[in-house]
Amino acid sequence: MRYLAFLVIILIAGAAFANTKLKRINITKEISVMLPSDFTPMPDDGIARRYPATTRPLAVYSSPNGQIDFSVTQKPSRFRPEDLGMLREFYKASIMERFTKVDFIRQEITQVKGNEFIIFEFVSSVADERGNTNLAPVQKYSIVQYTIKGDQLYIFTMHVPFMLKSDWQETTRDIMNSVKM
Repeated sequence: MRYLAFLVIILIAGAAFANTKLKRINITKEISVMLPSDFTPMPDDGIARRYPATTRPLAVYSSPNGQIDFSVTQKPSRFRPEDLGMLREFYKASIMERFTKVDFIRQEITQVKGNEFIIFEFVSSVADERGNTNLAPVQKYSIVQYTIKGDQLYIFTMHVPFMLKSDWQETTRDIMNSVKM
């Protein structure tokens, strides 16, 4: 009986997430995106812990429980928008190297609000391969979009725990299709 009550609570919470209202957020003067109204900017120390890369994201927004993130990163690039077809294979290889297993749902170059983007939609797993642990792999549902504007590469990412994929897939696609530059 407790198990059944727990499942009902999870389903109700999932349904609440699925009907998320989006509002336009200005990342910079030139970049905006529609995000859930309850997402908040991640503080600098949170960004440093969760995104320990040499290039710090321009912005990271997170769900109230911290499980779902949207981020934007900007890096200098010597490539031009015409090079996206060639770059798609490099970025695909980079994604595949980062995770133990990757199942691609979508990998394409398409237009979003007048700009061409490389889009990867996938489910990834990271397993502890040290051999001395029985931890289950960590699975995530993600969409990563790359575009080049001027001499800058922009990377837009959205990561959702796999267990919330069915509740968030449509909303995640809506968010990523709302990127305006």
